[in-house]
Amino acid sequence: MIRVAIVDDQKLLSESLKSIIENDHDLKVIGCASNGREALEICSSSKPDIVLMDIKMPVCDGIEGTRMIKEKYPEIKVLILTTFEDDQNVYEALKNGADGYILKDITPEELIQAVKNASRGFSIFSRSPFGSVVKKINDADESAEKNDNPISIDLKEREVEIIRMIAEGMSNKEIASKLCLSFGRTKNIISEILAKLDLSDRNQLASFAFKNKLI
Repeated sequence: MIRVAIVDDQKLLSESLKSIIENDHDLKVIGCASNGREALEICSSSKPDIVLMDIKMPVCDGIEGTRMIKEKYPEIKVLILTTFEDDQNVYEALKNGADGYILKDITPEELIQAVKNASRGFSIFSRSPFGSVVKKINDADESAEKNDNPISIDLKEREVEIIRMIAEGMSNKEIASKLCLSFGRTKNIISEILAKLDLSDRNQLASFAFKNKLI
């Protein structure tokens, strides 16, 4: 059972998220909070596996809430709930240790999958504003000392290109058009990439691209 805490000052949204999450028998909501400080209290008392964290909240926002949780409980995964226009705040939350972000207009199925993937240790990135956020992180990385770990799996140039396109939020149809491939062939290549990397979906491919600095 994956234990989830929801942090949002809008009660209607919290209740909606709770209803969606608890429709899946593998997930359980163990608490709801309206700001980052309350979220830390839930983490202290109930030890959730995943925290869904809004950014803009009174008293203590999601950026600070993420920092406090990650400093005290680094094993707890924090996913930021965000909107299209919030890329700067998402970037700050990721710097504070957030394990990824999802858009508030995500489908119920995508929400469930994101929570499960995060519990398995994958970083989660919604399609938008993925490109701008990752560019900021990459720019920061380039100015800091770091040891890069090379990709150990042999990927063809076209496979790397397709992974980049998926990470940037392009659909299979858009990728097929860009590479002058049939839709069916594009789906087959993506399936082959997933099998080669032992991944299950596009979110995990986006995480792979980010971790291996492919974009």
